[in-house]
Amino acid sequence: MDVLLFILGLVLILLALGDALWTALWVDGGAGPVTSLLSDGIWGVMDKVIRTKRNYLLSLAGPLIQVVAVITWVILLWAGWVLMFSADENSLIYTRTPEKVPADLVGRIYFVAFSMSTMGNGDFYPKGKGWEIATSFTTLSGMFLITMVVSFLLSVIGGVTQKRSLASHVTGLGKSAEQFILNTWDGESFTGIDLQLISLSSELGTLTEQQQAYPVLHRYHGASPKEDSAPAIAIFDDALTILQYGIEEKYRPAPAILISARSTVQTYLTTLASASIYPAKHLPPSPDLEPLRKAGLPVVSDEEFIHSLKDLTHRRKLLLGLVQKNSFRWPNYTG
Repeated sequence: MDVLLFILGLVLILLALGDALWTALWVDGGAGPVTSLLSDGIWGVMDKVIRTKRNYLLSLAGPLIQVVAVITWVILLWAGWVLMFSADENSLIYTRTPEKVPADLVGRIYFVAFSMSTMGNGDFYPKGKGWEIATSFTTLSGMFLITMVVSFLLSVIGGVTQKRSLASHVTGLGKSAEQFILNTWDGESFTGIDLQLISLSSELGTLTEQQQAYPVLHRYHGASPKEDSAPAIAIFDDALTILQYGIEEKYRPAPAILISARSTVQTYLTTLASASIYPAKHLPPSPDLEPLRKAGLPVVSDEEFIHSLKDLTHRRKLLLGLVQKNSFRWPNYTG
């Protein structure tokens, strides 16, 4: 037996199953090392190569990464078992000839594929109890990988749906922070805004947990701002900034709700480093209180509001970095 081939095959098998388990089931672990490398590599290439129709084409990055990751798991597992069976040239016997000759490389590839897919052994059978047990583990590992793939795909699809739902909810209230505030003002107060903030915070909290568990979700981008969570989160956070610092105190929503919502956004921002998303080099435009003032909303002076923004410099740069990474512009008020 070739011990080196056997060990190399075992390493590939453990790498495939370990990475799949890490990525699909370890909620606090993010993506496995192989999946992380694939994700960063594919995204890096697409981000540099694509020059036109960026939003549309970059929206394909997430599905592409997901498919490549699954194919890589299968290839690693397949190659690992082929190497293990290749360690002994008499491990598999071809049954269609009277001489019962040993399987060649193509035969071993064929046999492993049949065994992993649980469709049987085809025209080959393992020789000896040790290789019979190895065949059983080949089938079990194939079933295990199928389970991981299904879990991974369903979980990521659920996360993508959550991203789109959040984007739709926020942009439905306003395509900028100023519009968000104007659309939730009834002429005298922010009636019902507490429920909106609680609902949006809950959606964002769920998305945060999903992206911590599946960082590949950061690579899923909408083709337009209405379908992408990055501009929506920027709108939501700037709207919270206006509510907390730009509106006169007696008209503001309950402090506990504002604090909770802002904390939820901050927790989300802590997940960005796992996707290599970092603060922009400059600040985005500050929210404009003038449209609110003209509409009769009780706002503070511009000087007081701008002073309040000084403590939010890093936070707002990180939000701009997120929006730019997704190839969108900062959602400014357009009237």
